Amino acid sequence: MSHRALHECDANHTKALLKQVGVCKDWLNARSRIELKTRIKMNAMNRRQFLSRTSMGVGTAAIFFPYVGQVLGANERINVACIGVGGKGDSDSSDAAKCGGNIVALCDVDKNTLDRKLKQFPQAKGYQDYRKLLDEMGKDIDAVTVSTPDHNHGIAAIRAMKMGKHCFCQKPLTQNVEEARIMRQLSKEKKLATQMGNQGSAENGLRRAVEVIHAGVIGKPLELHVWSNRPVWPQGYDRPAGSDPVPSTLDWDLWLGPAAMRPFKQGCYHTFAWRGWYDFGTGALGDMACHTVNMPFRALKLGFPTLVECELASRVYPETFPETSRIRFEFPEREGLPPLKFWWYDGNPSGTPVPPGAGKREKIKPLRPDAGICKEIIAMDNMPGSGALIVGEKGKIFSPDDYGAQFYMILKGEEGFMSGDKHEACKAIPQSIPRSPGHMQEWFRMMKEGTPSYSNFDIAAYLTEIILLGCIALRVGEGYRMEWDGPNMKSTNLPQAAQFVSRKNRAGWNV
Repeated sequence: MSHRALHECDANHTKALLKQVGVCKDWLNARSRIELKTRIKMNAMNRRQFLSRTSMGVGTAAIFFPYVGQVLGANERINVACIGVGGKGDSDSSDAAKCGGNIVALCDVDKNTLDRKLKQFPQAKGYQDYRKLLDEMGKDIDAVTVSTPDHNHGIAAIRAMKMGKHCFCQKPLTQNVEEARIMRQLSKEKKLATQMGNQGSAENGLRRAVEVIHAGVIGKPLELHVWSNRPVWPQGYDRPAGSDPVPSTLDWDLWLGPAAMRPFKQGCYHTFAWRGWYDFGTGALGDMACHTVNMPFRALKLGFPTLVECELASRVYPETFPETSRIRFEFPEREGLPPLKFWWYDGNPSGTPVPPGAGKREKIKPLRPDAGICKEIIAMDNMPGSGALIVGEKGKIFSPDDYGAQFYMILKGEEGFMSGDKHEACKAIPQSIPRSPGHMQEWFRMMKEGTPSYSNFDIAAYLTEIILLGCIALRVGEGYRMEWDGPNMKSTNLPQAAQFVSRKNRAGWNV
């Protein structure tokens, strides 16, 4: 590509990005637009290198092109500290090493988990308290992965980012709206390379679906329906009475972190059962929507909703999410697109697991979209456990899995869904979004070259914040129409929602 062409490409890219600011116009004020222009200009060299490599015109890997203040260089060895190395943290730390990261520190509150991982990385220092890790090794690390339970995501990541550390954080990015806003701002202020762990972002099918919808193949989008077969963990019950001995290998105080102190109960919290608790998790919505709503959020240019309501829920408990819920989000007109309603449905068809001491419960039918909306899906392959359906003026797009790896399309007058890569109407749509070298690889590339990761915190924190509004609406209560002022993070008609926007942390765990 010639220098003139690159210059024109940068100019077109800038115009496109500033046009896309309209997608999030209620997020960005005039000052933010000026900042965006500045960041695009400052990162022009990295962009030219990127375009030269990809030869893909004005395609961009994110809605915003973040400026990384100090790229580390292609041959630089990146020292990584991994916070939380069990469960998803096991693979996140291993993947960071596969991408060339030098694992210098590992942290987990469970010593058994920590010791197993230290055998894989014997050169690394082991910690149970990530605060101590960051205090002692801050000068020796370039980046962190954060793969703890949800309630520690924001605290750990914000502490590291304030120190100028690049950050890969599992989904949902945070447990509350305020932390998501802080992380988005910190990533910009500190000019950090960031990535949220919603790995479907790297799928070609997800990016292709965004291209097809942006091209207007199904017309203007009118409705979005997303459903999940979660929870597959216990929730929908009262806190069990009493306490159990804390395992000798577990630091229960550190596991609780910013959450209020409570007695340890075997099988109720650590290691996997925490997701259903208000104090520790985000329920089915927070856990899965960062995956299943990822594609439509981008494709439909959703921005902030103006209203969120929990329409239906099974029995509500004071400390855990209900077994099933149906939540409606209403989005205003945005960039020429009409108002849109989005329904979220959850519930486990085989029944939510029952924790020790919870007793027997009646089987509750999971909430799902109306059969009339999904008649072509049912005819194609019954009703999958999870999926996303976008209803447009001219047709529908359906993604049948959690990660958006594939999609199917049907236009009006057609008999059934056809794979998106085979549908005639999709073939002429040009590729405009760069394809991924791998989800973790994108983060390392951003650290080394400045090329943005597709789920960097500019976009990931925004997606997370919107999803968490559903959790707030659920806690406000069934049937309450929560009007929402996105930029100011508050409900304009339900003041009781304010208590769920942030969290009162225990002493020693402040953001």
